[in-house]
Amino acid sequence: MAELNARGGRRRRTRNEMNMVPFIDVMLVLLIIFMVSAPLMPTGVVDLPSMGKARQAPEKVIEVVVQEDERVRLRVNSQDADTLAVDELAERVKALQGDAEGGASAVPVIISARKDVRYEEVVRIMDVLQKAGVARVGLSVRTTGG
Repeated sequence: MAELNARGGRRRRTRNEMNMVPFIDVMLVLLIIFMVSAPLMPTGVVDLPSMGKARQAPEKVIEVVVQEDERVRLRVNSQDADTLAVDELAERVKALQGDAEGGASAVPVIISARKDVRYEEVVRIMDVLQKAGVARVGLSVRTTGG
């Protein structure tokens, strides 16, 4: 049976529902504000570095080729020089830089690796060279023609 109140009528049950109409109204107003103000906002310009050409190619380039088995291969002017462990790399590179004319800072060192070599290995090689005081260290970038 239905419950009766003091006057003899039925009592209304309260609903536990959220009224969504005010929420939808607020969201539509915000949408309109953003649609109007978006074209008026200035766009950010990102200045990306460009790759330039060197004035003169270096006479001597030392390339460190990272291999999978904790070893590296040294190449001087695109000719294979030596394969050695990472621990021996710093002193060998410093020796090769010292042999060059114009001082050690003039000889760039380029690190190259295949795609399947872990990135941590490349970073480790860079860290070893940095701790040894090698100034000019770069990464090899190969572009594919097509």
